[in-house]
Amino acid sequence: MNELQSRARVIAGKLKQRGHTLGTVESSAGGLIAASLLSVPGASAYFIGGAVVYTAQSRHALLDLPLTLPDGMRSATEGYAAFLAEGLQRKLQTTWVLAETGASGPSGNRYGDAAGHACLAVRGPQGATITVETGDADRERNMQAFAAAALDLLDQMLDREAESS
Repeated sequence: MNELQSRARVIAGKLKQRGHTLGTVESSAGGLIAASLLSVPGASAYFIGGAVVYTAQSRHALLDLPLTLPDGMRSATEGYAAFLAEGLQRKLQTTWVLAETGASGPSGNRYGDAAGHACLAVRGPQGATITVETGDADRERNMQAFAAAALDLLDQMLDREAESS
């Protein structure tokens, strides 16, 4: 977790300096993204809340998103990560949202994505969606890799936002 905490400290400093807020929604990272951000002293200045959305039932209950996804959408895609981010941003009214969805392993998901597949989305003044493929079937390593990639993406968007200001 030390690597994640180092990334989170950098992000926390940027969020605090700007007075920005953040929410997280994650699936296969299992809460590691939120845990790393909350490990930074003073997290209450920027971290509004987070959710681990592992099922359609939790997506509906926690984000007020439909039990049935819109036509053509499935989980573990960039579109789905953006869908989760937008849902949480509506609920929490944060400056930024960081979302993650994927297949941590040891096997792939029911949609044919291999273990080590994750999609990430950042929504805020800057936004992006990316896909991460680790090529690894180890669940714990993938969870760590997904969380690290998510924090890196958020950090990049924070830098891009600062450059455009």
